[in-house]
Amino acid sequence: MPRVGVVGSLVWDEIHGREPTRAVTEEWGGVAYALASLDAHLDPDWQIVPLIKVGADLAAEATEFLGSLRRLAPGSRCVVVPTPNNRVVLYYASDERRCERMSGGVPGWTWAELGPMVRDLDALYLNFISGFELGLGTATALRQGFGGRIYADLHSLLLALHGDGFRELRTLPDAPSWFRCFDMIQVNEDEMNQLDPDPLSLAARMLAVGVSGLIVTLGARGAIYVEGGRSQPVRTARLPAETVLEPLDPTGCGDVFGGAVFSRLLAGEPLEAAVITGNRAAARNVAFRGAAGLAQFLRGELVTP
Repeated sequence: MPRVGVVGSLVWDEIHGREPTRAVTEEWGGVAYALASLDAHLDPDWQIVPLIKVGADLAAEATEFLGSLRRLAPGSRCVVVPTPNNRVVLYYASDERRCERMSGGVPGWTWAELGPMVRDLDALYLNFISGFELGLGTATALRQGFGGRIYADLHSLLLALHGDGFRELRTLPDAPSWFRCFDMIQVNEDEMNQLDPDPLSLAARMLAVGVSGLIVTLGARGAIYVEGGRSQPVRTARLPAETVLEPLDPTGCGDVFGGAVFSRLLAGEPLEAAVITGNRAAARNVAFRGAAGLAQFLRGELVTP
């Protein structure tokens, strides 16, 4: 069976301000949303292989979450490290605006660690949840040493980490070198503006170094995609988001979107069709609270969040 590796961070979220009637919510976040989306949207012949380090303090809980995934490859598990797991405190100002503070000490991957683990994989989904999952040297070695398709949500690569743990947008050093490590790149609108406020200009820079497509998520306005390059015609469109009548939880929408898009690309669908599925999945995610049980909900197996 073909297998997709997932690189990211399982983060324990403490969420403030998302629900006015509840002071604080605690639950799995980070790449948990992408894993749930991949589990719901991959074709039945695909398996998920987590390439995820987790702190010893939450290892049992991480194992329980992975066990809820239907498409997990047999014997797959997180790599337990003797450090506190990454935790994030989220403060919502609105559905699309928040600030976050991260703590924890889960280290990133070196190529010596990661290289043997990707040899028998067919594709890779990278989601920079902490921003430290792998450095540029490891990403470059991965691109050179792995022949499969690589999808990357740059996300926290565009976030600085201050001494107090708070994150804010930053300029990405040596951005072209990062771009050439991936086949498909996803950013949100704020992240795009840090790289280049013009999506076509940004896409041109990416396509010039070998990226096959860029997706910019726009929240309630949907998503823009640009694809082409390497003697292929450039195609672009903005695809509207689906309407959500009773929104519950905006957390993880970009991760659910990316998992759905890559799943459908791996099924052989064109990018535009995959983005439409991603928009639909993100809208469905807004109608559900948290990552536990999300895969079932995205498959339509649960009728209430």
